[in-house]
Amino acid sequence: MQPDDELCLCFHVTRRKVENYLRVERPAAPSQLADCYGAGTGCGWCRPLLRKLFEAQRAQAEADLPDAADHASGRGEHIATGGGTPPK
Repeated sequence: MQPDDELCLCFHVTRRKVENYLRVERPAAPSQLADCYGAGTGCGWCRPLLRKLFEAQRAQAEADLPDAADHASGRGEHIATGGGTPPK
């Protein structure tokens, strides 16, 4: 996943925005990433990736993230199986 690929597809929050938020704000818990333009507060599909980035930042290691196309295509299945409701 590239820096300008969207992690949160509901609110169009990019990986770069989340990583900068992690670097500057140093949140204490993954749930605080919601303060980064609402990331993770829509359908919920991106929450596992947000957790991975949070953990990677804490461990100072690169997260194992999918590419943008796989991430976006998996969201449809997530929503279809009742995993969340995107904002309107």
